[in-house]
Amino acid sequence: MQPKLLSIAAAVAFALAGAAQAADKVDRKAMKAEKDKIEATYKADKANCKEMKGNAKDVCEADAKGKENVAKAELEQKYQPSAAHERKVEEAKAEHEYKVAKEKCDDQKGTEKSACEKEAKAQHDRAKADIKQKHAKADRGQPTAATGSTRNAAPASK
Repeated sequence: MQPKLLSIAAAVAFALAGAAQAADKVDRKAMKAEKDKIEATYKADKANCKEMKGNAKDVCEADAKGKENVAKAELEQKYQPSAAHERKVEEAKAEHEYKVAKEKCDDQKGTEKSACEKEAKAQHDRAKADIKQKHAKADRGQPTAATGSTRNAAPASK
């Protein structure tokens, strides 16, 4: 009777392991499909920029690239949730906003351009400081609004 129970337990364990592998393959396929979709969207967005001229084209291209980077960071967070990936999403969003704002400043001249660039840089620095502060709390083990509890959270990368 004992060996029969062991063989049943082993069969159940192998079945569960096989199901986990099948789920992992599905996740990888879904992630690959979403990544391909992100890349196709980027190429389409960039192709739309080709019709534009001058700085409008530069702004369009910066926006397309920023959206791609944000979408890729969000994809990583979706399939491998962690505090580090959450931080990368926030950093990608801040970087996207900064690069687009900086490109928009190129439409201006002289002191207006300089003031615009300084404001864009100041907003970017504030966003980075906010991200750093938020994730410093997570690193110390304090709960954050996004994660709730950070007891088992991975440390954020710098």
